[in-house]
Amino acid sequence: MDFNKIKELREKTGVSITQCKAAMEEAGDDMDRAIEILRKKGEKVADKKSVREIKSGLIETYVHGNGKIGVMLELGCETDFVAKNNEFKDLAHDVAMHIAAMNPKYLRIEDVPEEVIKAEKNIYREQLKDSDKPDNILEQIIEGKIKKFSAEKSLLAQPFIKNPDTTIEGLLRDKILKMGENIQIRRFARYEI
Repeated sequence: MDFNKIKELREKTGVSITQCKAAMEEAGDDMDRAIEILRKKGEKVADKKSVREIKSGLIETYVHGNGKIGVMLELGCETDFVAKNNEFKDLAHDVAMHIAAMNPKYLRIEDVPEEVIKAEKNIYREQLKDSDKPDNILEQIIEGKIKKFSAEKSLLAQPFIKNPDTTIEGLLRDKILKMGENIQIRRFARYEI
């Protein structure tokens, strides 16, 4: 077992040395596979922790450099200890900055109102009415467009601006694994002049 690889894995993921060592053993010293193993374990840990009560957190504000876009974000966690942690504060700042840049309207895909989805479906039907495709294919195309639209408008489903390989939900799961607490975005507001 190469200790330098374990150290590198820890630096990349922020996960404990013990977890990194176990992941490297399971992956047969393959760094990419070890990262994948840790992410899968992180999802399981995050699912278990997601039922734990949020009692603390912080309000993060972010104003874009030109002063015309501002964001308020409530990021919750279980303890005051984590809420005061610099990494948690950096997470809140990064998510607020992401909201300023990407302008999500909803927190989750499930939060997109049915009337918004109906209106979008009507727009897509109108756009596709002159195509020669059968109705069942048109409906599949429209459903695909609705899924994409909902993901683009939902914060948790958006690719993170600093690392498009992960979503905001994936970013939160990684931080839950690293910090060992349930972390949730409670609410946010974006203002623009």
